[in-house]
Amino acid sequence: MKIKDIITIDPEILGGTPVFTGTRVPVWSLFVHLEKGVSLEEFLDDFPTVKPEYAVALLEIVQQTFSSEKTIRQLYESAA
Repeated sequence: MKIKDIITIDPEILGGTPVFTGTRVPVWSLFVHLEKGVSLEEFLDDFPTVKPEYAVALLEIVQQTFSSEKTIRQLYESAA
């Protein structure tokens, strides 16, 4: 699954805040919940419009991105 399948950025939806496709649920809300110790299952219960496969796929993309030293170096260099 590609990131564009999972996330929508549209100025007409929450002013362009990245949201899970087909919802008005900001992507950052998943990470805030996880940071607070809320399980993925609880997050999905709280936001039933988010497709479970989207949340799982996003977490997999993040894991792949940050487990690659090359990708981290590219992100770091582009932020400098």
